[in-house]
Amino acid sequence: MNIFVKVTPAPKPKTNESQQIAYFYALILIVFALCQLFTFDSFLILLNSFGLPGGLATSNLLGGIIVISEISALPFLLQMRLSPLMRTISMGLGWLVSLIWFSLSLWLCLTTDVNLNIGFLGTVVDLIFGWWTVFTSISFGVMATWASWGMWPFVRLKKIT
Repeated sequence: MNIFVKVTPAPKPKTNESQQIAYFYALILIVFALCQLFTFDSFLILLNSFGLPGGLATSNLLGGIIVISEISALPFLLQMRLSPLMRTISMGLGWLVSLIWFSLSLWLCLTTDVNLNIGFLGTVVDLIFGWWTVFTSISFGVMATWASWGMWPFVRLKKIT
């Protein structure tokens, strides 16, 4: 049987702090996804107002990728029983979420001076973008990296002599 399709329990975290960071990041992603899905139609309109290259098609695709990535990153962060391949994909999507939000925040800070909602919480709560959103997105990346380091999905195999 292929090891990548067999469901296995999550490895024990290296430290208690890495597990707490993973849970905190998961809580943030849950709140983001719920708020964005609650007002998904207006969330897509908001993304379109960012003036991204590619226009409406890019903003619609990006909106779907953001929400799907936020939800799909949760199994790794919550240490659910997964196959090693899905655990790795879920871990990578946690990184992707922080990368997308960092890119969007930086794009808005460098290209526009209009006060726009950043969209972290969809259009439920208006959070005006600024350099704080760039640093917040960096903190998401730090949390994703810390959780990945502490709960690395690959178990080292002992060398056979």
